Amino acid sequence: MTDVLLRLWRARRRHAHIDAMLRQCADGWEVSYSRDDRPLMSRRFDTEEDARADATTRFRDLQRAGWIDHW
Repeated sequence: MTDVLLRLWRARRRHAHIDAMLRQCADGWEVSYSRDDRPLMSRRFDTEEDARADATTRFRDLQRAGWIDHW
């Protein structure tokens, strides 16, 4: 298995950005979050769908707080 990171989204606000990255692990899927390229946190999930759902929920929370989508 290759260790491929897929960026799910990038949110921007006031010259800062937060990224959500998805990768497949040996025991499931991991979503990692970073702010200005510094790690914030990561979570592991059994399925890709659960990992993507977590990232979507967190992105919506950021949007409500004033962050905007930026690819």
